[in-house]
Amino acid sequence: MVNCHCGLLTANKEPVPLKSVEVEVEVRDHVATVISTLTYENKEDKPLEAVFVFPMPGDAAVCHFSATIGQKQIVAEVKEKLKAREEYDDALSSGQQAFLLEESDQSPDIFSMSVGSLRPEESASIRLEYVTELALQADDGLRFCLPAVLNPRYEPRDSTESGGPPASRVQVASVPSSLVPYSLSFSARVSSPRPVSKVESNCSLDPLQYLNAEKTQATVKLAAGHKFDRDVELLIYYKDAHQPTALVEAGQTSGTPGSLMGDPALMLSLYPEFPKDAMSSVASCGEFVFLLDRSGSMDCPTNNLGKQKIETRISSARDTLLLLVKSLPMGCYFNIYSFGSSYEHIFPKSVEYSQKTIETALKTVEGMKANMGGTEILAPLKHIYKQSCIPSQPRQLFVFTDGEVGNTKELLNLVKKNSKSHRCFSFGIGEGASTALINGLAKEGGGHAQFITGADRMQPKAMQSLRFALQPAVVDISVKWDLPKKVSVNVLSPPITTLFQGQRSLIYAQLTGECPDAAKGCVTVKYSLAGRPSENKLHFSLRPTEDTGLTVHRLAARSLIRSLEMEEEVKDEAVKQKVVEISVQSGVSSTYTAFIAVNKADGEAIQGPLVRRNVPAPKLYMGCYGPGPTQRCFLARKPRMAGVDKFKSSAKIPNKLFGMRRTMAPTMQEQFKDVLPKEEPRNPLLQLVRLQQACGCWKLDNTLATVLGKTSQEMENSKPAPVDKDVWATILALVWLHGFKMDAKDEWALLAMKAVQWVRAQKAPCGMECVEAGNALMGCSVKKEDLGL
Repeated sequence: MVNCHCGLLTANKEPVPLKSVEVEVEVRDHVATVISTLTYENKEDKPLEAVFVFPMPGDAAVCHFSATIGQKQIVAEVKEKLKAREEYDDALSSGQQAFLLEESDQSPDIFSMSVGSLRPEESASIRLEYVTELALQADDGLRFCLPAVLNPRYEPRDSTESGGPPASRVQVASVPSSLVPYSLSFSARVSSPRPVSKVESNCSLDPLQYLNAEKTQATVKLAAGHKFDRDVELLIYYKDAHQPTALVEAGQTSGTPGSLMGDPALMLSLYPEFPKDAMSSVASCGEFVFLLDRSGSMDCPTNNLGKQKIETRISSARDTLLLLVKSLPMGCYFNIYSFGSSYEHIFPKSVEYSQKTIETALKTVEGMKANMGGTEILAPLKHIYKQSCIPSQPRQLFVFTDGEVGNTKELLNLVKKNSKSHRCFSFGIGEGASTALINGLAKEGGGHAQFITGADRMQPKAMQSLRFALQPAVVDISVKWDLPKKVSVNVLSPPITTLFQGQRSLIYAQLTGECPDAAKGCVTVKYSLAGRPSENKLHFSLRPTEDTGLTVHRLAARSLIRSLEMEEEVKDEAVKQKVVEISVQSGVSSTYTAFIAVNKADGEAIQGPLVRRNVPAPKLYMGCYGPGPTQRCFLARKPRMAGVDKFKSSAKIPNKLFGMRRTMAPTMQEQFKDVLPKEEPRNPLLQLVRLQQACGCWKLDNTLATVLGKTSQEMENSKPAPVDKDVWATILALVWLHGFKMDAKDEWALLAMKAVQWVRAQKAPCGMECVEAGNALMGCSVKKEDLGL
């Protein structure tokens, strides 16, 4: 007889109680409210406890958790975490139904949901709500990301925050994205004072539907058949985007005056505009340190397997390093680190930028493979910070990783401690990268974060960050408030330490005192740029905006909670108690609190053994993370007997996020041999970049001729007589870039600027004649002024 498994099953052929996930998003300008409804159903003949570990945006403020069983809704309360776990265990042991939602101790972008004591044939609808800010992109789009992929997190062997014996870890099943046994529906409503230009996505969408003639409101839906092979990403574009704004939100009606939730809250969105002449200069100094992930998962494809051209994360990172190194200015210093279970550096310490040093570096980079095991970022970071800073060479750190680690907070604390000695620019590569890690590195390091997902190219995003790093540093930042006499301000967000041209800075504040409806306020941001004092002002109304649903209060509470959690003395009981107090008062989750709901109205106790079912989370590439289809997350709970003696071990064992240790076995290429292409000829643009000299020029030789599609003889014969060979070769390269690669200008603009500076320094005659000769040879029509000559 053949065994027949019906319904939804895990990879181990166990029934899955989670049937569907429905997500509704309400986007107002640059803030999103997300409501997720998860439907559980017990098709077994025994009572169930379902545990679902899932990803969340790292900066989300989780503010609502409730369960509906039949016609009854049970709304969860925020309580101190150990008390919430005790209450959950007590309820299950007493035969009651209970629901628990808790954030990982180690990373704020991982949550665990426990649905306890579902009777046979019973269903429950779980509602989860959070608010989050949308990240501003280089092209002025606002990025919303619904994390749908949870990859295993690597827990370093010697992490000081690893905890608990193996018995305290629960194995939560994860399955390949194609086998996820539950459905996802997704819809978004977008509204703004400005018209919505377009909405793009890495997933298939139904056509955008406008709701009014002004096009200030629109809806969009995810097309049917989402495969869980990627996070769901929306890019939202407004006309006349991104003006400085201020939003005042009235306090909670039931709130106590003088408290965070009882007073009005203010959200300021600032977009500083720097003087053009100050921005025209590019730094010619700096120490640039690149830190590249070479763990096994970096051998995964950069996008889903349905694409025709498959590129691995490590190969894309190698090409990106080539562009970055070639774009660095003469006079700077640099070094390249790579890491896995151990780490390496090309030079013992940062070296001066020269043709010799970049040749040594790039030859090493070209041989780099994803063969260094796990993801232990802590050790190389410590080594970098131990190196003495070079006088007059500001340190800029670039970190490239797929961001799947278990000691996120430990890493961020280290970066924060060293924030005064450097700026950190971070890059999250691939689906499932930890938003808490990537955004946290940039935030604590005063830099900028980028995510490379789907069909994104890493190179233009990396070059944007390099342009930020080369901008003159903004220093002496201060914020001055001008408010009515009876109104005072309590700033809840951390001080602004970094400003970049065109990038948003957010300030959250609590307004206390009597404020007339017609009152006005003003905030002035002062700073020094390239030695010149500058300021930006924003005048705003203090009249509260209606119908905001306490969104600003919750984001402000989240900002304050995260700041307190990141304090060096966070282990201090007083700081912890303050976090708990703010979390409970605002209804926003934290490391030290959890949402707990108990169904106390049902008088009939649930009897019999309680069976645990771990709901599998989607994981992209099984082979990327070592053997076995599991990941270790959150606290283990021993099997329970509903309605018998209470079991409270969860109150005694600290909750930890554990990751799966990745192996050194070089099996990735074998696993993807059918989809990864054989070595293709290198991109001509990258070939040309590779040939550029450190000073910015190109050499007139056979290799350059081949890349440009000409013979050496043709290039020699076309050269104007009095012109130097290297000047001629450099102008030909510039004409080729402007004539054939304008679509990739963001990638080569900085190295072209270096080439132009070199040509100018040669004071070569016949500039116009060279450009005309170059156009004739290359078949282009590039103008001399377009080249910057």
